[in-house]
Amino acid sequence: MVGIKDIARKAGVSISTVSYALNGSSRVSDQTRDCILAIANEMNYIPNRAGQNLRGKSTEIIGVYLTSYKGTFYADLLEAMLEKAKERGYDLITCSGNRSRLFLPQGMVDGALILDFFFPDEEILNYADRGKQMVIMDRKIKHPNVRQVLLDNRGGSLQAIESLCQQPISKVYLLTGPAANFDSVERYAGAVELLEEKKMPYETIDGDFLYDTGYEAAKQIHAQLDGTPVGVFAFNDEMALGMIRYFQQKEVEIGKDIYLVGFDNIEIGEYVTPSLSSISYSEQEWGSKAVETLIEMIEGKKPKNRQIPTTLKKRNSL
Repeated sequence: MVGIKDIARKAGVSISTVSYALNGSSRVSDQTRDCILAIANEMNYIPNRAGQNLRGKSTEIIGVYLTSYKGTFYADLLEAMLEKAKERGYDLITCSGNRSRLFLPQGMVDGALILDFFFPDEEILNYADRGKQMVIMDRKIKHPNVRQVLLDNRGGSLQAIESLCQQPISKVYLLTGPAANFDSVERYAGAVELLEEKKMPYETIDGDFLYDTGYEAAKQIHAQLDGTPVGVFAFNDEMALGMIRYFQQKEVEIGKDIYLVGFDNIEIGEYVTPSLSSISYSEQEWGSKAVETLIEMIEGKKPKNRQIPTTLKKRNSL
């Protein structure tokens, strides 16, 4: 890669003169600047933005840390984040994996939005102690440089269970997300609280938020059916769609033999047969509020933690 040393050598000037010219400094004449810029263009020189940003203490870039890029969950959320970031004059990059976390201490991003199950709390607190600004969207951490923008998981879970208990069912199955996942833990706590209050029998099936897990869980539930209707609360729509796919192949009627509620209200759930009842929230609001909160922190303000409300979208599976 061509550097300023190469340009200085070809132009017959010092490295500092090249630096001044490339950065638009008045310390060099227009003629010298034009000559250096022409040589830089000829040599296909690409500025080292990382170094420039480190010197300038600002990148105007926000990092979004995700657990993975699988599934349909992130699309609308990221679009909302990007839209709000652009509106406020920031660029957005998505990251996943251990090495990308170094973007924070290295100053490659001005702050981070964290929706990454594998990003350790200890590392978040370490960066926060070093003055890095972060918004967490998948856990609770108390620190002056950390804010929370979280879904109302418990509230949504209570709505799901209440709707199932209004049906003529004898039991509720809870299909969870990954162990220790914040959203799953919160949804489970809300569901169990209300089920026990209502003295409704329930059974937990461990899941991982993936379509195939829903399909396999449906097999397990099918094997236990005894002619009495049951309810199922799948902790996300991906797994609920896997269940619908399985039961479509069997003599089981969803909305009569099985009452099913998912979580996330992804678009495809409205168009499958039967259409999926789901706990809904605004991805636009969640993404926008998270970015807005982070930028306020970067600008030295002290925004409050925020919670995104959830509502039940009742369709044919219920």
